[in-house]
Amino acid sequence: MSVDMEKLPFDPHNPWQELRRLTPARIALGRTGTSLPTRAQLDFQYAHAQARDAVHLPFDHAALRSQLAERGHESLLLHSAAIDRNSYLQRPDLGRKLSAESAQALRDYASTHPGGIDLVIVVADGLSALAVHRHTLPFLARLEEQIRAENWSVAPVVLVEQGRVAVADEIGELLGAKMTVILIGERPGLSSPDSLGLYFTYNPKVGLTDAYRNCISNVRLEGLSYGMAAHRLLYLMREACRRQLSGVNLKDEAQIQTLESDEGADMKGNFLLSSPEA
Repeated sequence: MSVDMEKLPFDPHNPWQELRRLTPARIALGRTGTSLPTRAQLDFQYAHAQARDAVHLPFDHAALRSQLAERGHESLLLHSAAIDRNSYLQRPDLGRKLSAESAQALRDYASTHPGGIDLVIVVADGLSALAVHRHTLPFLARLEEQIRAENWSVAPVVLVEQGRVAVADEIGELLGAKMTVILIGERPGLSSPDSLGLYFTYNPKVGLTDAYRNCISNVRLEGLSYGMAAHRLLYLMREACRRQLSGVNLKDEAQIQTLESDEGADMKGNFLLSSPEA
């Protein structure tokens, strides 16, 4: 007997159906004997194929540079030390540093442009170029509004092909930047092949570990909104400048306006652990 939970009429007393309405996670899929229904199995295979495709999708940096130029953004195109996608996937260390040619090109640029830059925005394909293609421009549109209000100086947007998070440290150090943020495609999940991650570092330099970075993840339409991500990043940037640090010693305590907080509700504690009102 086949039981497909999505085809059943909604039952308010069935907790599994209620939970399924609130999450894209694969729960309450139903069954056919001891196996999954055909629809659930095909959905899983499709999601798995999407995740694999996202990892191997080429970085369309030419289109992104053109779109940035239309918005008035100068950009630089660099490449990591990973010569192709296979070496990038098999040698993570090569994606964390620039190729010799790109490093020299950046030194040449820095020699003709005085230092003192507040922020360098780096964009790298990471493990999902799809995420970068979809979310870079909408996010930057929200971020640049705040950057102008803060009067921070910004370097040209740096695009890195076959790049990983730590490559932004070398870029920031070569440009003499106070801060870097890298927008990078995160490892695809079975419900999120296009998740964009933001990694922020104060006083970037080669050799820093992840303990010196702050991460804002799951930036996409179904996850963390562009406005919310920009709000959190701006908070980290302000606090980093004030305290001159980033990473584990800099907590994201940005105040987020909600309906509950607007009404003066007590937001302390874990709502999952609070007892229901009588």
